[in-house]
Amino acid sequence: MFLSHKVFAGLWRYSYFFPDRQKAASITLWLAMLGVAQPQSVPADTDTPPFNTLYKWKHVDFQFPSPQHRSFAIASGFLATRSASHIGNEGNKNDCSGLTSVFRINADSCGRLWVLDSGQIDSQDDPEQECPPCIVLFDLRTDRLIARYMIPKEFVLQDSLFTNIIVDTRTENCSDLHVYITDTWRFGLLVFRQSDQKFWRFSNPLFYPDPLASNFTLHGLNFQWPDGIFGLALSPLSQFQERLLFFNSLASYREFYVSTSILQQPLRVNDSSSEFHLLGESRGCTGQASASAVDRRGVMYYGLVERDSVGCWDTRKIYEKQTLGVVACNKETLIFPNDVKVDQEVQQSVWVISNRLPMFQEGPLDPDDYNYRILHADTEEAVRGTVCDPDIQQPPPTSLIQRGWLP
Repeated sequence: MFLSHKVFAGLWRYSYFFPDRQKAASITLWLAMLGVAQPQSVPADTDTPPFNTLYKWKHVDFQFPSPQHRSFAIASGFLATRSASHIGNEGNKNDCSGLTSVFRINADSCGRLWVLDSGQIDSQDDPEQECPPCIVLFDLRTDRLIARYMIPKEFVLQDSLFTNIIVDTRTENCSDLHVYITDTWRFGLLVFRQSDQKFWRFSNPLFYPDPLASNFTLHGLNFQWPDGIFGLALSPLSQFQERLLFFNSLASYREFYVSTSILQQPLRVNDSSSEFHLLGESRGCTGQASASAVDRRGVMYYGLVERDSVGCWDTRKIYEKQTLGVVACNKETLIFPNDVKVDQEVQQSVWVISNRLPMFQEGPLDPDDYNYRILHADTEEAVRGTVCDPDIQQPPPTSLIQRGWLP
């Protein structure tokens, strides 16, 4: 595994969740994957080749050392059984020293876990900014809290919702580390430089939702999500030690990119509109993508939320429909592939969480059905023989990137 089993016990100690109809977000399922939450003793399966299902749940619950510990947690109010995925100290909501609402996490190469806490509860039904948004940093080796970086008020707009975080470093000691954060509801990209603890914010029309892609239909449910920039993925380092940041809005059929050398210059905040670029063709109707990740061979993996699929693209090839592949499609196990990650093991794996989020918003999930899954696949096997396989040659990508905002 790419994260310590013990660190989430530390995360649990700092937890501060609320029992309203808050979604079981990525943090809950990563907790379960790494041994803190109970997988309900369901054996792994291979219903979604090339993926294996590590865990699947009918509901999400937390694992306790004994039944007595669980009973004590319920009696003392630290476990809210009506929303079994949440542990917290609901009686002290003015305390912002813990975690309020974790949307995404990311680990760096120096053994640290970067946790994005939006500070917002009940975000879909009745948003309430309970605590200021922040980044919380943990030591994966000791499970200790290292630091808490508050996002300055000047970069938090009315109704901002910070949903994704990705870490970029090229040095062995992470001395050059930058963090990129999406503001999905107010269409911004924040940058944090750890060396001087400074934030800055980029705005660009490419961060906005596409109105035509804001209408979703999934398994008979129709809903409107005008969500902006959401998916983030970093390319491997080039021979010039440079990276591209790929990004997309959730309500969009398109992919975009920007050089990280631009993002790492705060003076370019108001002088960079032409540095953000459209990447090739549209993914087509129902091509809205959620989270994404790129492996060290340069293959991107992304969730296709309306297609119950995980897509792929070899970043060295032209971005067009003919070069966009499908790793897996399953109308039962991949309903709403919410999060995608690639680990940093020698032999890499791609990890996917599916959680039936739209069904959750419509009403209670079926308690007799498996609603949450963590799936994994070897990255080489996942794309072997497909259009996403780097060993399958395509025309040289001399004109794959279209400069500007129009196709």
